[in-house]
Amino acid sequence: MSSASPSYKGHRYPVEVIAHCVWLYFRFPLSFREAEELMLERGVPVSHETVRRWCVKFGRIYASGLRRRRPRPGDKWHLDEVFVRINGELKYLWRAVDADGAVLDVLVQNRRDKAAARCFLRRLLKATRTVPRVIVTDKLRSYRAAHREVMPSVEHRSHKGLNNRAENSHQPTRQRERAMKGFRGIGGTQRFWPRSAASHPHFRPRRHLMTAPDYRAETTIRFAIWDQITGAAGQPAKA
Repeated sequence: MSSASPSYKGHRYPVEVIAHCVWLYFRFPLSFREAEELMLERGVPVSHETVRRWCVKFGRIYASGLRRRRPRPGDKWHLDEVFVRINGELKYLWRAVDADGAVLDVLVQNRRDKAAARCFLRRLLKATRTVPRVIVTDKLRSYRAAHREVMPSVEHRSHKGLNNRAENSHQPTRQRERAMKGFRGIGGTQRFWPRSAASHPHFRPRRHLMTAPDYRAETTIRFAIWDQITGAAGQPAKA
């Protein structure tokens, strides 16, 4: 295992099992108990609480490895916000994607006013370390006010019909929300979405633009990258 790989010292399960459980949880709209059931069907008796701890510990490390391998984001950003209920309270999940649909950042906030928009724009600039050529939003006035303060030199296009790419990126949010029957805490929700945003799209190449053989070849490459990031590549098989 390379020095850049995560440390699994003290874990009695092999790397392949840990990485597979984390992959299941972030790739598909599954609960920890459903991931436990799938592993049991494969003959691996691991508890849902163990799966949860693995996702908390290794999910961030894996997501960081995937983000480091992503190409530089495009210069056209699409921003949008969607309401979610967390422990019964209405919150807003802000999301930014580039022109290719790659998620740049996700932030859960209590409001969708000027201060919230300003916070998200500043966080975006810090996270990406780059300035876009243009940002596209819906007609929420908070974007316009925050844009004038944070990035006045960037072109701002405000039109609901132009922002379908950002709105479509919310679909996994709704799928996960239904599977989990709502979210329980702001902290856990905020930790989950950046990790899911890095892991989930990695295994979803633009299939509608590929032939079946090309899609399989690309998916094989992406699994190889996952194995490199998790440290499973080159590991001897374990009984």
